[in-house]
Amino acid sequence: MLAASLQCDLIRLQCYEGLDEAKALYEWEYAKQLLYTQILKDKINEVIGGARSLREAVDRIAREDNVFFSDRFILPRPLLRAITAEQPTVLLVDEIDKADPEFEAFLLEVLSDFQVSVPELGTLKAKHVPLVVLTSNNAREMSDALKRRCLHLYIDFPSAAQELEIVQLKVPEIPPRLAEELVHFIHRVRQLDLKKVPSISETLDWARALVLLNADALEEQLVQDTLNAVLKYEGDIRKAQEELKDYLRHRKTERHTRETDADKDLLH
Repeated sequence: MLAASLQCDLIRLQCYEGLDEAKALYEWEYAKQLLYTQILKDKINEVIGGARSLREAVDRIAREDNVFFSDRFILPRPLLRAITAEQPTVLLVDEIDKADPEFEAFLLEVLSDFQVSVPELGTLKAKHVPLVVLTSNNAREMSDALKRRCLHLYIDFPSAAQELEIVQLKVPEIPPRLAEELVHFIHRVRQLDLKKVPSISETLDWARALVLLNADALEEQLVQDTLNAVLKYEGDIRKAQEELKDYLRHRKTERHTRETDADKDLLH
């Protein structure tokens, strides 16, 4: 949404344990380089032809290094793509807390100056400084150096009304009653002591699953059969199953109250 509102391209770097510079910055396309050397074998033979020693042959090839280590053979990863982009971009570094502290230090160095050094190409500076957004789920504590360079924004779960709008926007085919009950139940589940609280994306996954099952309301057996779309741990599912019983009793009482009130109105 941010990139779209700014009319910028979005470049996303998904962080994970073991992410290194090569996967985040750039790699050389060795297979492509090897293919070119095979295709240009005759030309290479011309270059080293007449060399009086192995050293001289190596020196001649070394003088052609810039041919094979050029823009043609570099494979830019998200960080380099953001820095070398011809137009302003939004760089999303997603789930930075999943990356190792060493990568965090490397990222901090790159984003401090918005330039990188590629030994074969020199220093590449950002033509347009990207707008950088880092997300974290607090899997680990971020370094003070990184925190100091960021503006912090805590994003809580949306209200029930907001989440209902999201569900209806993303899953427009969902019946209105089902959407309301689903969101209401999800908000009750989030109040439980869970190992992993369901996110909005899991709410949407569940909504899509229920639509595929032609559901028009939350029924006990249906919820029991599909809770694993929302909750990923057995202990969490058991807690939600207990909450489901209470929710269904509460819903039944509400319906009975509404029906009683309606009957009274008719009598009057």
